[in-house]
Amino acid sequence: MWTFLLAGILIASAASTGRAAGRVELELVAEDRLPLTAQQDWLRRLGRAGVTNLRLRAGRASDEVGIEVRGTKERPVYVVTGLLTSAGEVLLPGGRCKPADAVRLVRWLDELAKEGPPQERERKSAFGLDRQVFEQVLKDLTRPVGFSTEGMSRREVVEKIGRQLLLPLRIDPKPPAMGDDKMSDELLGISCGTALAYTLRPLGLCLVPRELGGRGAEYAVVEARAGRKVWPVGWPPEKPRREVMPALFEFLTVNIQGVSVAQGLDAIGKRLKVPMLLDHGALARHGIDPAKVQASLPRARLTYSILLRKLLFQARLKSELRVDEAGQPLIWITTVKP
Repeated sequence: MWTFLLAGILIASAASTGRAAGRVELELVAEDRLPLTAQQDWLRRLGRAGVTNLRLRAGRASDEVGIEVRGTKERPVYVVTGLLTSAGEVLLPGGRCKPADAVRLVRWLDELAKEGPPQERERKSAFGLDRQVFEQVLKDLTRPVGFSTEGMSRREVVEKIGRQLLLPLRIDPKPPAMGDDKMSDELLGISCGTALAYTLRPLGLCLVPRELGGRGAEYAVVEARAGRKVWPVGWPPEKPRREVMPALFEFLTVNIQGVSVAQGLDAIGKRLKVPMLLDHGALARHGIDPAKVQASLPRARLTYSILLRKLLFQARLKSELRVDEAGQPLIWITTVKP
């Protein structure tokens, strides 16, 4: 039986992580029942992924999957012991890897060399921000929008909210999508983070907080793309819906005829005193205009929650209860299609 020894994974610059560059040594102990062909397959795949200087050894009863730190603080060595299982997988402290995951395994080793063992790393929160920085960002974006947005251009709304914030807001580059179309939504009183995300979304833009290399943080307005982590339009509530917004579960008698879905939504929003935020981009993409869809509901006694669901379904829409950064409820309305 063999064990791989991977030596010499060096990351030249550790200044950005605040710790010394490390060397990683990887030892994989093969189980007795693992076929030789499976071991050879791993050798080929790791070689193609850039791993060199491989060595194998027989397993011992004392072998355990884990990371041992050796060397000095200035020149640490991370000895990783993994297991080649009879199923042909590699079991590491970071999880299981199949042969097709060889590149991901090497990426994990590279991360270990740069940042050290997971338990010794600085704790990161959403968007890869340091926890303290994220708390600063969250507190800043919890500020309520202090002006009426209805009738303003989206560019004006974004720039005026930016002036309310402590951290700088940068639009990079200044995209042509930041046009002068007027907003029909009233965002007065909603937290700045949710309001910014909502204002930018129909333009194909998004808000991304980012650290400035030990010099605090800033907000970037950038083009939205698949896989990019962006500040959301509201957050899923941590408490049950009935606690977040009890009024949704109150009963009322309804009889809706001869009004549009948009008019019905406006009336419900005013009764519940909650913002109704429409996913304008999704509605436009699917050709849905709530103002042009006539609603019809026979006389019945319903909760607001059921009424909202039945009303929206007539326009192929659905709703979701969310909260802004200050914990205030809002109703997000989008299409039933992805």
